[in-house]
Amino acid sequence: MAPAHVLRCCQRVLGWIPVLFITLVVCWSYYAYVLELCIYTIRSDTEKVIYLVFFHIFFILFVWSYWKTIFSCPANPSKEFCLSKSDKELYEKEERQEYQQEILRRAAKDLPIYTTTATNAIRYCERCQLIKPDRCHHCSTCDVCVLKMDHHCPWVNNCVGFSNYKFFLLFLMYSLLYCLFIAGTVLQYFIRFWTVRICYCVIVLH
Repeated sequence: MAPAHVLRCCQRVLGWIPVLFITLVVCWSYYAYVLELCIYTIRSDTEKVIYLVFFHIFFILFVWSYWKTIFSCPANPSKEFCLSKSDKELYEKEERQEYQQEILRRAAKDLPIYTTTATNAIRYCERCQLIKPDRCHHCSTCDVCVLKMDHHCPWVNNCVGFSNYKFFLLFLMYSLLYCLFIAGTVLQYFIRFWTVRICYCVIVLH
């Protein structure tokens, strides 16, 4: 069996495939809209300018928000939530859960924690070895605890959490506006293209 770090490395590399796919789709849409539609198809200079100006506004906002969502760290718990060396040693040596909870309660007494488990236990991450703040969850893909974790999004290869949640929502909004603008401005040329093709096919068949 392959070592864990090799599997983790392969997982990180494969995680960029959806991002690469989105990047290729965006590059193709830029080529198709700017060159094929605006430069080669539209004859009115005024219409070209209007379409290109608004297209680039939506395009820049979309790319910027996507970039920020990917490369903004979603935020991890601060060092104050980590157990001290002595508490960590006591916790690891102790096998009884009730005494482990006593160690965690003592360590968490001055921390801003209000959420506990269903059994009123302190939430502790064995993997990161820290007391979990409220709404903090461990991401199995990133292998870290994330503050205010929403989910791990494969399309951005990153967790959506405290620090990049705003950028993720902006990314969704700008991608919707980007798609609606392209669909709205391309529709008449799409219909015209297929109308001409169908008429041509009918003439050829007759």
